[in-house]
Amino acid sequence: MIKCFLIERKCELAKENNNSIACCGLDCLNCGAYIATRNNDDNKRAEVAKEWSAMYNTDLKPEEINCNGCRSEEQKFSYCNICEIRKCCVEKELENCAGCDIYACDKLENFFKNAPDARTALEKLRM
Repeated sequence: MIKCFLIERKCELAKENNNSIACCGLDCLNCGAYIATRNNDDNKRAEVAKEWSAMYNTDLKPEEINCNGCRSEEQKFSYCNICEIRKCCVEKELENCAGCDIYACDKLENFFKNAPDARTALEKLRM
């Protein structure tokens, strides 16, 4: 009985973890935009807008920092609409790149240079 419970809980945790992993392997639960949206936190939105504006040499406004995850049917950060990795996953009807037959493609390999944790997350899902 205890063993069944532990196996079921492990499966639930794996499902929760997979649901928080974006197409590219980023973990939404650790994303400032996702956290700000989920908590409806305008201070966090301002913090993320300032950080990302500096990081990506752009001018983001706090009101642009809204995202429920790129796989969500709800609001997404504006970049999600032009992300080639997300577009590919949507076209192939994949939850994320971990399930792709051509993992890891050149687009993904280039992305991993800036986000090595994304590779780690996807490789865990491939196990």
